[in-house]
Parts: sequence; structure tokens; C-alpha cells
Amino acid sequence: MSMSPERINELIYPDSFGRKQVKEEPDWETIHKRLLSSRRINLQYIWQEEYRLDNPDGYSYSRFCAKYNEWKKSSGKNVILPQEREPGKELFIDWIGDTLPCVMDYGTGEIHDAHFFVTTLGDSSYPFVEAFPDETQMSWNQAHIDAFEWYGGLPRILVPDNCKTAVIHTNLYDPQINHSYRDLARHYQVAIIPARVRKPKDKPSVESGVGWLETWLLEWLKQRIYYSFEALNHDIKERLYELVERDFKHRTGSRKSNFIALDKPMLRPLPKEPFVFYDTVRINKVPNNYHVPYDGFYYSVPYSFYHRSVCIHAYAKKIEIYDEIGNRIAIHERRRSGKRYVTSIDHMPENHKAVVEFNNYNGHYYRQRAAKIGNDTFIFVKTLLESVDFEEQAYKSCMAVINFSRTYGNNRVNKACKKALELHSVNYTTLKNILKNGQDKQPANNTADADTPTPYHENLRIGEWM
Repeated sequence: MSMSPERINELIYPDSFGRKQVKEEPDWETIHKRLLSSRRINLQYIWQEEYRLDNPDGYSYSRFCAKYNEWKKSSGKNVILPQEREPGKELFIDWIGDTLPCVMDYGTGEIHDAHFFVTTLGDSSYPFVEAFPDETQMSWNQAHIDAFEWYGGLPRILVPDNCKTAVIHTNLYDPQINHSYRDLARHYQVAIIPARVRKPKDKPSVESGVGWLETWLLEWLKQRIYYSFEALNHDIKERLYELVERDFKHRTGSRKSNFIALDKPMLRPLPKEPFVFYDTVRINKVPNNYHVPYDGFYYSVPYSFYHRSVCIHAYAKKIEIYDEIGNRIAIHERRRSGKRYVTSIDHMPENHKAVVEFNNYNGHYYRQRAAKIGNDTFIFVKTLLESVDFEEQAYKSCMAVINFSRTYGNNRVNKACKKALELHSVNYTTLKNILKNGQDKQPANNTADADTPTPYHENLRIGEWM
């Protein structure tokens, strides 16, 4: 029979230990199973609501915790089985628990939280990270598709956490996999083996990877603001390219070098076509603004489809719109923030195109166009823009100057602008009258006048100016 060192000391030196109050030991095995049975149960709850009610003179809470930890240590519950990962076999999947408020709606100024999907692969723990506005099924599936593209191949097994987008019902022996997730796995011919509930050691590489990324990626992203998830994900990829080059602390090489040497050669090739997952919405009648709604945003279709029915296929990153017989009539990048109306100019009637084209012009555009006509035209337009409190007030006049070149040619317009500048009368009416009356064709009058010349006017005869 074996005895613990404490019991041997008690037998050899009984006087040193004295009389002890003997307390009944709790059933630690049962308590341990209770703790593992639910996320809502903790040691303090068991001690306060169960153990102390039956044992009012039992252990204090601190002693209860100490005795439980001693039992775990002596029973081998704290012992970890070393796990040697097979290269390219398993892809470990999770969401980073922390979100970041870092994506701003350019139109409203509203800040959106970014949710970070993360995977690590096989022996190298080579990571993939992508930000999404939510943790929905569509985001979950799209993240897997993007991860497979990132790795350039397929593992044999997916090891996700037990989130609802992966597992409908958790069970150690027969977990019920989410139907959409199962369809994705069938398309790529990969197995899904979820990690056990509350068993982070089943996926230690992604757990340690999350901690590593929270420090070196999320901390790096803090204090940054992006105006789209596309811009945010671009910076995430650039940061990952840098991080995977860093050497391991406790093993040779880096995540990238180990991935290239060990994991990548063991990956299976991707299928010719990626998995397709989308939401379908039918629109019975396209409104007269020829934009159809989806998830708070409005996407254009050709104006000729006004009052007709269409069908929207909404993917994680794009919106496709089809007519009644299945022809695709529009495709847009899916909007998550920014302007509510997503419009293709090709979908507009001609009069709408003209309005949009005009509204998109600015001072820089008019200066550029004027410079192509001639230097005096550039100075004329520049003076027009600077003569008003807000340069937008001069845009119509600038447009008229540009349009004159279509009627009269660049040379005449440039000369007319020169005459108007000499007269110190830089406005649309003066330029119009100079061109209409052909004053730009007259030789320059070098006679100096004490008075400022009167601007040309269409009601005055040419002879009166000579």
C-alpha cells in the first residue's frame, strides 16, 4: 500500500501535527464534471449554492478551491498530452473575441464594429485574418472561401469552434453541423470536426494565434479609421505579410518558411469553381428611380426595367440582379457603409447622365479643360472661379466657356478671353458678345484710353467702337 508524504510525516511525527478536524471530502470528480457541463457553472457557484448548503461547517471558499486544485493535480487532470500537428491536415477556425470600432460610414459618420475571422493551418500555424461587419452565416462561409484562396489549397479537416454558423447542436459523438456549412464542406471535400465544448486545448494553435494576433494586429489597428471593409482588409493582409516573416521564439524558422516547407506541399488543389452562397430576394416592381433595395442600400438596374420584376442574388461581397427569365442585368460591389445609393451611370437615361456628369465637375476639371484651349482661357476661367465666394457658383459660367470652343473653336475662344481680360470684364456675357459680334477677329487696339473701356454689348454696332 502506498501513502502520501504528508501521511507518512503524520505517522512518524504525530506530536508535530496534533489533533485535526476531519472534514468530509467533496466528490471532486462529480464537481469537475459539473464544471465542464456548462459555461454558466463556475467553482464559486458550486461552493456557495451546493456545497455550503449541505456542509455549513465545511471548507471555506479559498480552501475549497485549493483542495480542488490539489485533486486536479494528483488525478492528472492538469496534464497535457503533447500534440504534434500533421502538416496541411487541419485548419483551425475561430472568431477573435474582441471587435474594433474602426470602419466609418462616409455619408453619416456612423462607426461600425469590425469582427475578425481567423484561421491557422497545420504545423506552421500560418494565419489568415479577414474583417467583416457581422458574424452571420454569409460572412462565415465567405471567410472560408477567402481563406482557402489565401492558402492556395485545401486541408483535409476543418476544426471550427462551436458557433451557430458551424454547429447547430453540440454533441461529443455526433454534433449536428449547420446545413449551409456542411454544403460548403461537401463542395470542397473537407471534413468538419468541431472542437469539444470548453476544450481550447483541442485547437491550441488557433487559441495561441488569436492571442498573438490580438497583440500584433489588433493593437496595430487601434486608433485607425477606415471608410470601407475593403480598405481595412487590404491593410490586414499587408500586416500579415510582415508578421509571418518574423522568426519563432522557441523553434527555428518563421510561420511563412514553415508553411512553404511543410504545410503547403500537403494541401490538396482547389476546385475549379469556388463555393457559391447567396441570399435571394424577389422585387415585384422596380420603382421609377430604377434602384432596388437590399439590406439598407439601393442598387441600380437599367432604367428600362422600371415597373418590371427582378430577382436579387446577394453574396457576401457582391450584388447580382436578374430579369424575369434569368438574364443578369446588373452587378455591383456590395455596400456595407457609405452612400445608400449604388448607381452605375450605364443604367441611366441620357438626360440623367448629363446631370450627373455636370454635378461631378469641379474647379480642377474646369481649369484643366480651359488650359487645353489656351493660356488666356485658363486665366479667364481661373479668374471666374476666384471671383466668387464659393467656386461652385461659377461652374455654369465655366461650362459655357468650355462649350464655346465646340462652336467657335479653341483659337477664337482663346482670343476672345484675351480681349475680355484686357477689358477687365471677366464674365459670361462679355465673352458671349465678343464671340457673337466677331470682336475676337478685329486687330488689337493699342490706343490707350484714360477711361476703362466699356464692355462689348450685342446692342452696340461695331462702328461705334472703332
